[in-house]
Amino acid sequence: MSADALPLDCLLHLFACLEVPDLLRAAQVSKTWNEASETTSLWRNLCLRRWAFCNISVIPGMQTWKKYYLHRSNLEHKMESGRPSVDYTCKAIRGHKGVINAMAYLSENEHTFATGKVKSIVCTASSDGTIRAWDVQEGTQIWSSPQQEAPLLNIITFPLHKLAATTDSRGTVKLWHGDTGEELAAFSVSSSSCSVVGYTINNKPFLTVGTGEGVLYQLAAADLSQVLRTKVFHAGGIELSLCSPDGQWIIVCPTDPAYSPKVFYTHCVTHPDDDELMLSSPLPVTDHRLVTCWLPAEPARIAIMHNDEINFRIVCFDIAIEKKSRYKRNITAQQVASFTLPTQEPWMTEKIMKGFGKQTILIAAGLELKLYSLMGTELMAFKDHYKIITSIWVDPFHVVTSSMDLSLRVYSWKNDKKSSLLISCYHLLGGSHRWSSGFRNVACDDVSIVGVVAGTDGTDILRAYSFNL
Repeated sequence: MSADALPLDCLLHLFACLEVPDLLRAAQVSKTWNEASETTSLWRNLCLRRWAFCNISVIPGMQTWKKYYLHRSNLEHKMESGRPSVDYTCKAIRGHKGVINAMAYLSENEHTFATGKVKSIVCTASSDGTIRAWDVQEGTQIWSSPQQEAPLLNIITFPLHKLAATTDSRGTVKLWHGDTGEELAAFSVSSSSCSVVGYTINNKPFLTVGTGEGVLYQLAAADLSQVLRTKVFHAGGIELSLCSPDGQWIIVCPTDPAYSPKVFYTHCVTHPDDDELMLSSPLPVTDHRLVTCWLPAEPARIAIMHNDEINFRIVCFDIAIEKKSRYKRNITAQQVASFTLPTQEPWMTEKIMKGFGKQTILIAAGLELKLYSLMGTELMAFKDHYKIITSIWVDPFHVVTSSMDLSLRVYSWKNDKKSSLLISCYHLLGGSHRWSSGFRNVACDDVSIVGVVAGTDGTDILRAYSFNL
C-alpha cells in the first residue's frame, strides 16, 4: 500500500499519532507523502515509538518499516472508527452445547500486516466438557476435543509454544496441542475448585494451580510434571492473581478472611533450593472478596481492592527482593498508594478492576466504568451501558467492556503521555435479546475483538469482530 492510497481521514489519524519532532523529521525527508523516500531509520523510529514490541525481521512478507507503519496505523484507525461492514465484519460462531466458561487467544499478537493475511485463533472451555479452537476471521471451528467427564472451567494458552491448558470441576489439569487439539498430558490436584495462572521463565512455560484446600502446585506446562507443592493456607482455598508484568510474582489470595494474601516468587520454580523466597509474609489486607490487578508499566506493582469493614479500599504495593545480608534475602511489599472508594458506588454488584500504565486504575461496578489515579482522584467516568458490565479488556491502545445489555463498548486511549484518558468510540452489538441475554466476556488482539454471548437456552456462542486491513 502506498501512502497516497490511504483515505484522507486515515492520513489525518496517522499525523495525529506523531509528535511534533516526528513531523519535522518526516518533513525533512520529503515535501509530500508521494515523494517520500524509503528512509528506513525514520520509519523504524516511528514504528518503535508507537509499538515498542514490533520487529519486522521476524515477520514474513514485511519488506519495509514504512509498510508496517502505514498498514498497522490504518488498522488502528478502523478499530477506533468502528463502521460496520466498512471497518469490520461480524460473525456468529456456534458449536458449544453449554456455557462458555473461559476464553483466550491461542494466536500470537503479531500479524503480517503488509501481506493482508491475518489469522486470529481463540480457544474456549465449556460446561459441555470440550475445549475448542476457532478461526476468528473465518468464523469456523478448527478443532474440538472429545467430551470430557467434567465441565471445563478455566483455560490458559501459550501461543509461542502452541499449547493450551484447561482445568475442570474435579481438579483435573489437561494439556492440549494448539494445532490439532490432541491431548498431551493430564494432572490431578483432586479439588473441586482451583485457580490457575500461566507464565514463562527462560522461554519455558509453567502453570501455578491453587486449590480449594489451600495447596499451591507448580507444574511444567510442557508435560504437566509437578515441580513444587506447598500448603499455603491451613483453612479455605486459594485465588490467584495474574502473573506480574516482569513474570516474577503471583499474588496468592485466601478465600478465608482469617488469612491475608501472600506473594509467590516464580523464580523458585527453576530454583527450588531457594525455598526461603518462595512466599512472602502476609500482606496487610484482609477480606475474602479481594480483587487484584497489576499496573503493567511497572515491573511489579499490584493494586488490591478489599473491604475494611466500612468502605472499599485500594492499596498498591511494589514487590521486590530486599537483600538483608550476604546470605539473607526477603520478599518485600512496599506500599506506594492507598485510597478509599466513594461510598455511593454500587458495590453490591461484582467488582472488576484493571490497571493501565504506572498509575491508572479502571473499575467497573454496575453500569459504570471509572478511571482513578493512584492518589484516588476520579479521572473519568463512563455510563455507556444500561445493564451491568461483566468484563473489561485493557491493552496499550484500547479498552473494551462487555455488558448484559448485549453490547460491547470500545474505547481508545488518548495520545497524551502526561495523562491516561479514554475516548469513548462506539458500540458493537451482539444480536437479538430474543436468543441472547448478554455478553459474559470479551478479549481483543491487534486485529479482532471476540465476545462470549450468553444464550437464553443455556448455550453460549461467540461474536467475532474482525477488522479489515
